[in-house]
Amino acid sequence: MTDGRAMFRTWWQDRVDYPWLIETLESNSGLVWLRATIAAAGTVMLLITMVSTLSPAGQTGVVGLTQAWLTAALAAAWTMRWWLLPWPREFESIVWVAAADIAVTANNVMVQDRLLGALGVGLLVVTGSYVTIFHGPRVLAAHVAWSLLSSVLLAILLVIGKPGHAAHGTGDIALGIVVVLIMLLVTAFVLPTVQFFHWLLHLNALSDPLTGLLNRRGLDRHLEQFFGSGGRGGVYAVTLDLDRFKTVNDTFGHSVGDQVLVRTADCLRAAAPPEARVARTGGEEFVVVGWLREVTIDAVAERLRAAIETMSDLPTTVTASVGAVVFTPFGNKKWHARSTHQSLLARSDSAMYCAKQLGGNAVVIDVPGGTTLAPAMSGAQRPIRTESSCGADESWQRRLELAHRRIRELAEENARLHHRLALVTEEPNGRSRLRRGT
Repeated sequence: MTDGRAMFRTWWQDRVDYPWLIETLESNSGLVWLRATIAAAGTVMLLITMVSTLSPAGQTGVVGLTQAWLTAALAAAWTMRWWLLPWPREFESIVWVAAADIAVTANNVMVQDRLLGALGVGLLVVTGSYVTIFHGPRVLAAHVAWSLLSSVLLAILLVIGKPGHAAHGTGDIALGIVVVLIMLLVTAFVLPTVQFFHWLLHLNALSDPLTGLLNRRGLDRHLEQFFGSGGRGGVYAVTLDLDRFKTVNDTFGHSVGDQVLVRTADCLRAAAPPEARVARTGGEEFVVVGWLREVTIDAVAERLRAAIETMSDLPTTVTASVGAVVFTPFGNKKWHARSTHQSLLARSDSAMYCAKQLGGNAVVIDVPGGTTLAPAMSGAQRPIRTESSCGADESWQRRLELAHRRIRELAEENARLHHRLALVTEEPNGRSRLRRGT
């Protein structure tokens, strides 16, 4: 029961990523067909309104006809808007739905046949279907509330038979209750249920089935939240790839390999900062993205590396090569562009491969204006910084050259350390001293 309530709260608080949804439809060639369908719905609404004015059961009189013409104009504008203009932004979309809801209710109030008006409230299901797909549960809840209020109002008008001249349903309280119950069933049960399960399927499509983390598609979707507000600080990405994971599978079997991946996911969840997003983007590759605030990128990356190295209850020690990158907007208003998102991930991935070249279980950090730090003499590598800019357009060959140059520097440093150690002599009492002249 607790898990069910938590899931319901998550769904209720979910804000549909409207731009991402439109982009997904467009990339799959579904947007043109959907625009045509929505525009056709506006055309049908226009025909319903105009034809009803030709019937004695429809709108009559100055007020009724004025309302009908206003609704017809709205329906025509709806049709032309979806046919001729780009897809509306989220706020405009909500405004159009609200205007359509009001127009549908007004139409049904003004018709002379009360039974026709009560049944016509079913047109609110059409706008409700649009809301179910493109907007979140809170917008749908507002639409459901409006639909139920409209059905109650029209049921009351049906029973009392006013305003209007047709006597269909006048005094029939049972019929009025049926009208309300039908709308309750469709709008308050069917539409939210459809949206909830659509949300579950969407959530599943963005998740890795083995670890429960975000997959690459899910990570791409959530990147927008980090780049949408430049005032919250720099954005970091940490890419981790398990070292020699193929050996784990070959030695202990794929079931143990799956266990290692699940344990790694759990450790990264626990070690990552609270607001960070953790994803499994490949077989044994993981990415952590978040805002850089009170801690340094060195601390974040090293904490994640150490969490993997210290995993217990496994048949072998597991380590990871870690690459990290930080990007700060520096007043750039276009820093949320998708190219910047992908550049951030690409550079953290390049830094991770550099850590691989260093032998694994190392951290390489790529930050603008960084300096090179030497690795520690023993134990895990200290974070190594490489100079570059997140927005730079370097080729893979250039990145590989930087990695090889860094490896040569480390090899030279290692040779110097060995040379110094060779000059150290061991005295009989166990104390070490450096030879004179060195």
